[in-house]
Amino acid sequence: MNFRIKKLDSKQFLLLITIGLFLVMYLIGIMVFQDKNFGKLQVFLNLFISNAGLIVAATGMTMVIITGGIDISVGSVIAMTCMLLAWMMEIKGMNAILALIIVLVVGLVYGLVQGWLIAYLKIQPFIVTLAGLFFARGMTAVISTDMISIKNELFLTWANAKIYFPFGGAVNRKGVMVYPYLYPSVLLALITLVLFFVILKYTKFGRSVYAVGGNEQSALMMGVNIRRIKLKVYAVNGVLGTFAGFLFSLNTCAGFVEQAKGFEMEAIASSVIGGALLSGGVGNVFGSLFGVLIKGTIETFITFQGTLSSWWTKITIAVLLAFFIILQSVLTSRKVKHS
Repeated sequence: MNFRIKKLDSKQFLLLITIGLFLVMYLIGIMVFQDKNFGKLQVFLNLFISNAGLIVAATGMTMVIITGGIDISVGSVIAMTCMLLAWMMEIKGMNAILALIIVLVVGLVYGLVQGWLIAYLKIQPFIVTLAGLFFARGMTAVISTDMISIKNELFLTWANAKIYFPFGGAVNRKGVMVYPYLYPSVLLALITLVLFFVILKYTKFGRSVYAVGGNEQSALMMGVNIRRIKLKVYAVNGVLGTFAGFLFSLNTCAGFVEQAKGFEMEAIASSVIGGALLSGGVGNVFGSLFGVLIKGTIETFITFQGTLSSWWTKITIAVLLAFFIILQSVLTSRKVKHS
């Protein structure tokens, strides 16, 4: 019994805190904004609709952080993806499916290049991905300095499609029954998250990812090819970055240079608040999901309150991030003392 408690304390404590924090925040929102229908199902679903791209980006970021790495190029990659999609479909008249395939291939190549520099040339991930950040943002401007609106018929069909729930409906001001809904982008994001949860938890690749982040020397002695694992992780993260850009573009239906600025920091914050240790070896993509939901809940608070600046979201996230980093440091110190 004692062994199980220790195991819970060391590997799941941060995750439980994150889930508990989200539940408390959401319950507070229901009580404080009761008169504004904060408790309606659609308000909760909007947390996922607004953050589908961030869920996928945070999934990839969590995997990178588990290896002990970091990727600060994600926001720029998302902007480049949106601009590429808009440019290919609107300027070049390309089919939406072909455009999507091309950006996913671009993401794979981008991730492979960054992964090769990190894994085989042993350049620090921060430096490599900082260069990646500048390159992707610069390429976004090279493609076009003007905003390109996406009017492709198939793409707009994807963007506007809704999946309605058969329950939880309410009568609007016009006397029409309106049921809560989700966009397909949310389902794609959640499927991606579940897929990588299974991969990380139940496959040899997933165990190797945790082993590399936990202790490279031990992983090497276990026969893990550290370079190959890191290369694969950054390659997959590159694909997830462009896929997140695709989901992001379904919300904006446009490409422009300043898009998704600071998005990489939101992905990192979601992962850390979700329980991923910046030192590597510990992390859970479901924790990252709750990190995203906490960020979305704070934004919803500010929207419902009506008078606060949107910058309070970043201030609150900064405070939470500092809290979780300090908590990580304390838990790590205790683990070292008891080992």
